[in-house]
Amino acid sequence: MPRIPATSPADLPDRAAILARTGLAFVEDMIAGRLPPPPIGVALGFAPTEAARGRAVFEGAARFDAMNPMGGVHGGWYGAILDSCMGCAVMTDLAQGEMYTTLDFSVNITRALPLGIPVRAVGEVQHRGRSTAVARGELRGRDDDRLYATGTTTCLVMRPEEG
Repeated sequence: MPRIPATSPADLPDRAAILARTGLAFVEDMIAGRLPPPPIGVALGFAPTEAARGRAVFEGAARFDAMNPMGGVHGGWYGAILDSCMGCAVMTDLAQGEMYTTLDFSVNITRALPLGIPVRAVGEVQHRGRSTAVARGELRGRDDDRLYATGTTTCLVMRPEEG
């Protein structure tokens, strides 16, 4: 399981620091600890562990505070880890000076995820255009490879220095 340190707003990189790197270098710097992990992952118990161009992997496990009132893992937890791996997959495909934001994403839960089960969320870019990128993701048990959820996303690619 990845080590997930706490962060504060002061630890986060500013826009210039983000745009100074390629997207792949940015994600690699998070994994290596040169940049802080995403605060959402700290809060929810997951972190990036692998990156290559067009691909990002997050690992983690749902904790008690991710439960819904019926005692299951809340669908938002599935969505958060899948949005993170798919968005970071898009990030790894960005050139220096580019940023992205999620336009929309969809999650399909295929089975209940028990608390504490280590999972891997793998995101892969399916299409990269000038202004949008499409990625898909899978959430699987890290130890048994059981499929818990799938997802798709469309991201807007931005070049802030052009506008």
